[in-house]
Amino acid sequence: MTHTADSKARRREICRIAARVFYEKGYDGASMQEIAKAVGLTKAGLYHHVGSKDNLLFEIMNYGMDILDETVLDRVRNIEEPRERLRQTIIGHIDLIVRARDQEITVILHENRSLKGAWREKINRRKRAYLEYLKELIAQAQERSGRPALVPPTLGAFYLLGLINWLYQWYRPEGAIRQEQLEQATADFFFRGLLGDGMEERDKAQSSTGERKAPP
Repeated sequence: MTHTADSKARRREICRIAARVFYEKGYDGASMQEIAKAVGLTKAGLYHHVGSKDNLLFEIMNYGMDILDETVLDRVRNIEEPRERLRQTIIGHIDLIVRARDQEITVILHENRSLKGAWREKINRRKRAYLEYLKELIAQAQERSGRPALVPPTLGAFYLLGLINWLYQWYRPEGAIRQEQLEQATADFFFRGLLGDGMEERDKAQSSTGERKAPP
């Protein structure tokens, strides 16, 4: 099937709807008949578009990575200052995770082990590229800060991914925590651990009040 603009848009729509079915029922629990009904196709018509259930899962995950590129990375590429680029990457990634309409992202996180063979390797290659991007950006932010690095960039990158990617398990937009509050608090929390933000102010405050520092 040729990937014209119309066919690409149709495949993306199938991915969006199928992702919701996978999210609700799980990959193993969702049938192609249920997905076909949800997208308004016959079962044969669905197979014509996606080939197989495994290929559909790959298409969803690949589309999810496309969304990450388009809505997060493309928007920060022209930010020269590493710290600000990292902050905006964090905010953009959180926005992507917590938006209810983007179940393609939660499928990537929840059904990663369901993808097999060459399809899984292709998705993992794209994930590794994002990890390397974070590691390099963290290293740049540490170097630009002029402070001693408190954590290795690799550890910082994995910690950041774990922190953000787990949000879909507990965060509810209708709850007491606003998304903007979540984004800013997460970024501030991460930078305190990464660069020691606020430590100098804390030490000055403790010195002025005569408080003793806790032993290391």
